[in-house]
Amino acid sequence: MRLHVALLELKNIGRRFGHIVALKGIDFTLEDGEVLALLGDNGAGKSTLIKVITGVYPPSEGDMYFGDEVIRFDSPQDARDLGIETVYQDLALVPSMSIARNFYLGRELVKRVGPFALFDQAAMDAGAAVALGEIGIHIRNASESVARLSGGERQSIAIARALHFGSRVLILDEPTSALSVGETRKVLGYIAAAKEKGIGVIFITHNITHVFEVADRATILSHGEKVGDFSICDVTQDDVAAMVMGQGIPEHLLISCPNQSKRQ
Repeated sequence: MRLHVALLELKNIGRRFGHIVALKGIDFTLEDGEVLALLGDNGAGKSTLIKVITGVYPPSEGDMYFGDEVIRFDSPQDARDLGIETVYQDLALVPSMSIARNFYLGRELVKRVGPFALFDQAAMDAGAAVALGEIGIHIRNASESVARLSGGERQSIAIARALHFGSRVLILDEPTSALSVGETRKVLGYIAAAKEKGIGVIFITHNITHVFEVADRATILSHGEKVGDFSICDVTQDDVAAMVMGQGIPEHLLISCPNQSKRQ
């Protein structure tokens, strides 16, 4: 029996590819309005775990819950329909399309002209401008091509799109990589805005400084297993860096948080 109902919970999740074990025994929770940093070195299992959460891969074992319901996705669209949105490193934006078309990608507004259904470009331009403005993104022209935008501006549009369409869980895969300092500050601000809206955010990053700026909790993976799960207020940046580099849980944390030894 589940004593506490989280927004998203994974219990004993495993994922195998033939004889290769990519994930093993992962327990994972995300609360409403929580920013959870998902950390680990390359090959730790972060991408595979996100693909399980978003319906790209089915789990080989274990259960997933969304609120009080058991969930199993047949496709990424199932996850999106439930309110799980992901902004990947490649952003899933189409450079040759306008800001508005990218904002409504897959959810295009249409108007009827006789027997035909046509994209309502004017409505999408206006809607995108308003939605972006609501979180502080002021664009010159929503019909402008995305190819002309900076990396930070593209990230902003992708995040705003997820917020606008009612996501309950927002997954951000390295959103600040390759951004300028100013653009990074804006993206971190959008993460804080998502938290204020009650959205659960999974923040994947290698930048531990950013973790301590916006995250409430950190879950650390290594070789497909969870090796730590801590409130940010209980750890230092050095503690987290040591665990990410595979040095295990620092001894002082095992003393102050004895249950952590059971999570390895």
